Amino acid sequence: MPLPPRAPGAPGRPRSPGPGLKARAVAYLSRREHSRAELARKLARHAQPDDDIDAVLDALQREGWLSDARYVQSVVHRRAGGRGAARIVQELRQQGVSDDQLGAVRQQLRATELDRARAAWAKRYGKAPSSPAEYAKQARFLAGRGFDHDVIRKVLGEADD
Repeated sequence: MPLPPRAPGAPGRPRSPGPGLKARAVAYLSRREHSRAELARKLARHAQPDDDIDAVLDALQREGWLSDARYVQSVVHRRAGGRGAARIVQELRQQGVSDDQLGAVRQQLRATELDRARAAWAKRYGKAPSSPAEYAKQARFLAGRGFDHDVIRKVLGEADD
């Protein structure tokens, strides 16, 4: 009776290397946009000691697969509906986006922040706060979403009128 085949990775059998770093990076990028720093962190988990992650990322940028500008616009598009400028900029900063790009995004978001705050407030509450406790609750909600305090006062002040 023949022996059953060995399981992959069992002793005596070479382990298959899996996809290369560039293939993994393209797979990540085909799902959604990533910042350079975020993609480097993801690839580092799969890199061998002799792999050069920066070279792979440089090649992806040259070929048009990787773009921090596209990543920034993707995040703004996904998050801007119910989030304030401070929250979105913080998220982008955590993902390694440069300060130059953050400044431009911050200005773009500030221009529409009042309208976005009104929409988020109306979706959640829709009626003016009836007590100081309710005012504080609604203000905390908007502050937690990253809206500026001046904008919060305007939104809740308009709701009182």
